[in-house]
Amino acid sequence: MKKKTLIALSVIFGVLILDQIIKIWVKTNMMMGEEIHIIGDKIMFHFTENAGMAFGMELGGSWGKLALSLFRIIAISGLSYYLYRIIKAGENTFYIICIALVIAGATGNLIDCAFYGLIFNESFGEVAQMFPEGGGYAKFLYGNVVDMFYCPVIESTYPDWFPFVGGKDFLFFRPVFNVADSAITISVFLMIIFYKNIFRRNIEEIQKENSVVETSTKE
Repeated sequence: MKKKTLIALSVIFGVLILDQIIKIWVKTNMMMGEEIHIIGDKIMFHFTENAGMAFGMELGGSWGKLALSLFRIIAISGLSYYLYRIIKAGENTFYIICIALVIAGATGNLIDCAFYGLIFNESFGEVAQMFPEGGGYAKFLYGNVVDMFYCPVIESTYPDWFPFVGGKDFLFFRPVFNVADSAITISVFLMIIFYKNIFRRNIEEIQKENSVVETSTKE
């Protein structure tokens, strides 16, 4: 149990530290919309902020912003308790890592929403300062999430015969994201790809219980 707890905490804090280091660096070294090309025009830093969910999706209005922040707090609390329970139950280490990644990702973006508006000023037309004299750009839980990874690896055009979007430009991958978003996405993909391996023990236990029930019924 101690080993799995240490693994889970290492994943959570590792992702959080990396996520926040990159976000703070971007926030204090780049202006909104500024780009740093890493591999040509295919992989780059593109500084943007969003008021909503992962990959730039938004929940409209100030009430939507507050609701999303509160939802994150509730979700993180619930997932943390769930993580504690599955570690205590001796669950598959790989599954524990996946849940830890989701917690880390959600917490990373919550930190932005909760505190960045308090400790940074705006990034429009200037590089933001940490703890500016005039105060931050938003109140508690109303800050924006910092995004920076932009990977438009495929740029093309939809065939004319393609329904609804024929002839229009096609771009993959369009959303701008951060380390926290990546942690959640990677976790989901891992759970989908390795579903059987992750839940094998639970499936075997259910099968054993069913066989015991069937045997007792026959007797």
